[in-house]
Amino acid sequence: MEYVKSFRDLEVYKLSRQLSGEIFEVTKKFPKEEMYSLTDQIRRSSRSVGAQIAEAWAKRKYEKHFISKLTDADGEQLETQHWIETALDCSYISKEISNDFLSKYSSVGKMLSSMMSKAESFCNR
Repeated sequence: MEYVKSFRDLEVYKLSRQLSGEIFEVTKKFPKEEMYSLTDQIRRSSRSVGAQIAEAWAKRKYEKHFISKLTDADGEQLETQHWIETALDCSYISKEISNDFLSKYSSVGKMLSSMMSKAESFCNR
């Protein structure tokens, strides 16, 4: 993985950052009464995906720690998918927006799974 010098070079990290920004913009339109519940939850989980990837990168010396942090990132992206579906159920977002987010977060999950299955190529020996 010589071409990847930082977690910032990882496509999965770039996509997770992009998505957390998109979530932030969409949630600006949520009702004010959701500020400390759904809005906060979906923003936190979406931001946590990238944070967990960054932490995983820092743990590359230990393959099991690296995989553990990537597993946490995967959990956060799945939590975000739950909150997206909740926002759809509450009619805060359209089906089209929901489907777009769910598809992109599914891609994040696939990338994370691929990284976990190839952990040895990311980790220092």
